[in-house]
Amino acid sequence: MSSSRVHQEGWAELYKTTEELLTKFPAVTVKAKPFDLAKKEQAKEFGKWCLQQCSPDILVNNAGSFAGASVHNEEDGALEEMIETNLYSAYHLTRVILPEMMRKKSGHVFNMSSIAGLKAYPGGGSYSISKFALNGFSINLREEMKPYNIKVTTVCPGAAYTDSWAASGIDRKRFIEADDIAKMIYAASQLSQQACVEDIVIRPQLGDL
Repeated sequence: MSSSRVHQEGWAELYKTTEELLTKFPAVTVKAKPFDLAKKEQAKEFGKWCLQQCSPDILVNNAGSFAGASVHNEEDGALEEMIETNLYSAYHLTRVILPEMMRKKSGHVFNMSSIAGLKAYPGGGSYSISKFALNGFSINLREEMKPYNIKVTTVCPGAAYTDSWAASGIDRKRFIEADDIAKMIYAASQLSQQACVEDIVIRPQLGDL
């Protein structure tokens, strides 16, 4: 499948989701526009577009991709792809959004990492490397933003049921629900100004897959 077709299908899904949210929550403003956050300039443009729409209080860096292979046998370019998508997207977007949060001296940044960024495992390869790097980004950013009252939370989910797992044949009840992660992020965002949840680690109740 060509990358152009993949992007077109992704855009269609984006707008479909937007329509579903507007139908379900008519009183809420929902805006969407497709960008490829693995590309530095597009990540920066997305940040500028967001600032044109509002003055963000919360940023969730959720762009990411997965490649399951080991360092010694993964395809050439795998590391570059994982770093660009899973780390650089968050880095470049956050740098655009931060000045507005720093001006207000408030805000909350959530970086969507993975348990793969906490413990190495066979077949983790460049994906795991990129998530370890994202965790490092979160830790450094948290220290830098403390004087500005900006919180930084690293979210490390285990296997969550998404389209990427749908064809696995594994019972859905074995997975975390995506809604579980959303609820944890929302809860962390509602704490008092003087409290910061630094890390959220959430796994399937029966353990990792």
